[in-house]
Amino acid sequence: MKQTLLDLMRMSRICRMALATCLGSCILVIFYFQSMFQPVMRQNPFAAEGCCRKGSRNALQELYNPTQAEFSRAALLHQARRDQVAETCRAHSASSRKRRVLTPGDLKHLVVDEEHELIYCYVPKVACTNWKRVMMVLSGRGKYTDPMEIPSNEAHVPSNLRTLNQYSIADINHRLKSYLKFLFVREPFERLVSAYRNKFTLRYNTSFHKRYGTKIVRRYRKNATAEALQGGADVKFPEFAEYLVDPATRREAPLNEHWQTVYSLCHPCHIHYDLVGKYETLEEDASYVLRLAGAGEQLRFPSYAKSTRTTDQMTAAFFHNISARQQSQLYELYKLDFLMFNYSTPSYLKVQ
Repeated sequence: MKQTLLDLMRMSRICRMALATCLGSCILVIFYFQSMFQPVMRQNPFAAEGCCRKGSRNALQELYNPTQAEFSRAALLHQARRDQVAETCRAHSASSRKRRVLTPGDLKHLVVDEEHELIYCYVPKVACTNWKRVMMVLSGRGKYTDPMEIPSNEAHVPSNLRTLNQYSIADINHRLKSYLKFLFVREPFERLVSAYRNKFTLRYNTSFHKRYGTKIVRRYRKNATAEALQGGADVKFPEFAEYLVDPATRREAPLNEHWQTVYSLCHPCHIHYDLVGKYETLEEDASYVLRLAGAGEQLRFPSYAKSTRTTDQMTAAFFHNISARQQSQLYELYKLDFLMFNYSTPSYLKVQ
């Protein structure tokens, strides 16, 4: 009898412990879901500890599991863009995945914002100066407040932004898995003509004239003057086009980032980008990124001068001055960018 009572008391004690454990687990689950879904109070914008601090949900969670109706509508558009990239990578795997593994050196264009858990792959001639300014505000911990107060040359100083190649392999993999990764793209030939206009038709870009202009003039201009050979300041677009399609150019070194293909700069067939913004819808797409990151109310993406931008009509005029062979070879060079980002073949193009 006495042993029976002891056994009953022991069982009662075990039941109480089990019940307490279950209750504790429920409380932990409740707290977990509260932390996931309850909004936290926003800090004052541009406070000393940094601009536009994120809430309990990061940008990646908000993109794939939106809590706002406006995010749900935009999510469908960006899913279609992701699908387009993935489909192109599958269809052209032989050319898009020439390298199976990326090295840290391939990640130097991926800018990291730890505060908002963002990774931005910058593409020159696709509003990258303003995006770098914005990333400096986001990750500057209060050092910067207005993107347009940051001089353009300061935005391109490497030490002002941290890039993914500066992390350990383990930290790289963690961020690629956990952070929202985005890039902005542009119609490939508009971007190419914009790069040509900026680097070869403006007098102040003497470094490009010396480094690339003199080489282009020497190779592709007959009876070049001594001044042109020495300065390289008057490169013609047909000469620039010939430089790009010449196999010797790529055998020497990778193309300069201003006219390198997007798939070579950002590796979208190796890195799964969560969001692909477009230059043609820059204001809308940039606003969406900032709102996902919890910064949309305090930070606006800078507007740009539409009067000076390279347009489709301007691009067509430049392409009318090059041969059908050059046009066809340039299209082959940038073909994956056209296909991945859903740009149609230009109507002015004479493809052989």
